Amino acid sequence: MTVQSTDPGTQGVADSDFSGDNRQSVTVRDSVAAYLNRLRGGDMGSLPAILGLIVLFAVFATLHDKFLTTYNMANLVIQAASICVLAMGLVFVLLLGEIDLSAGVAGGVCATITAKTMLEYGWEWWLGALAGIVVGALIGLAIGVLVSMLGIPSFVVTLAFFLALQAVPLKIIGSGGSLRYDDTVLRGLSIKNVPVTAGWIAAVVIVVGFAALALWRYRTRSARGLVHQPLPIVLVQISVLGVIVLGLTALLNENRAPNPLLFNISGVPWVAPVVIALLMFWTFVLGRTRFGRHLYAVGGNAEAARRAGINVTGMKVAAFVICSSMAAVSGLLLASYTGKVSPGSGGGNVLLYAVGAAVIGGTSLFGGRGRAMDAVVGGLVIATIPNGLGLLNQASYINYLVTGGVLLLAASVDAISRRRRSSAGV
Repeated sequence: MTVQSTDPGTQGVADSDFSGDNRQSVTVRDSVAAYLNRLRGGDMGSLPAILGLIVLFAVFATLHDKFLTTYNMANLVIQAASICVLAMGLVFVLLLGEIDLSAGVAGGVCATITAKTMLEYGWEWWLGALAGIVVGALIGLAIGVLVSMLGIPSFVVTLAFFLALQAVPLKIIGSGGSLRYDDTVLRGLSIKNVPVTAGWIAAVVIVVGFAALALWRYRTRSARGLVHQPLPIVLVQISVLGVIVLGLTALLNENRAPNPLLFNISGVPWVAPVVIALLMFWTFVLGRTRFGRHLYAVGGNAEAARRAGINVTGMKVAAFVICSSMAAVSGLLLASYTGKVSPGSGGGNVLLYAVGAAVIGGTSLFGGRGRAMDAVVGGLVIATIPNGLGLLNQASYINYLVTGGVLLLAASVDAISRRRRSSAGV
């Protein structure tokens, strides 16, 4: 027998019906339980990287009293910027279960093109930077076409590009040479800071904007009877972001000059707003657009995505274009930090650090799981290791050992998490 509801608004609807499910209120206890269930199921996200970052900060702060100084924190932000940006680009390729071994040297090529156009042809900084980014996009387009249309494994294609692209700066600059990177704007990204007042305004805008968006989403979903996070959880998220953003702004706005009485060095380094802007943009693209949903679908199951009508070939091409374009931006930031470009720019361990940053941050090497935030968190972990060990005057081989160990640990966590998710049927 069907029992009728006594609620006038649901008169005639059986209690066994699913019509009331989306009106159920989610409590704080439910949210915590759901999060713990996700952890037990292997979906840990950036949690291991965040915990690792906290441990690294605690260890280095204990071993050296200058690690947490404003001067060193500003240096850490600058050192991590190029790694975070390159890792953000690699996230798009890794989401598809692919790899781009040429991203590092592609960034070096693009930075060389930018320097060449400014120094020898007198181009404005923005035009030179745009030329470098366009070259990066063309490199990604070529890789994407070869991988998606010809079916050549991305490992082989990008390895070939890794080898071939190193010839470009060598031809332009010459063996042992370099090009100065002393444009006021581009070089200033690493050596200049946002005015203190502007920094505070930007920090407040970010916090207030995030708070307004979070509360608007809560109110909208609540009014429509959709499942939503409890208000206390939303307020905690806003508070945590506010503490981090306003706290870092306050820290970096202090005068960090070695001799504060003689001159003033204060303000957030200009690279920080660049990284934050890119993070916000790509987070929106991945989380709030059809392109992002399709990218996750292709990474999760390419054949199922194809049968659902998603253009898998186009998605792969777009992912490689985005990756190489971000590599170009990373190359510009790295050249801004070093003050020059040389035939070896973007080589060495640049790519390995960026891949390590993405994986350490929580992006899966098997595809289908990852966020732009993973790249930033992982990039901070990667940059913190040489920064802290440098203060402790440790030998270079220690840096390689520690970084390799952290990456291996992150890959192990990723593999174990994937196995647990498979066991749980997720």
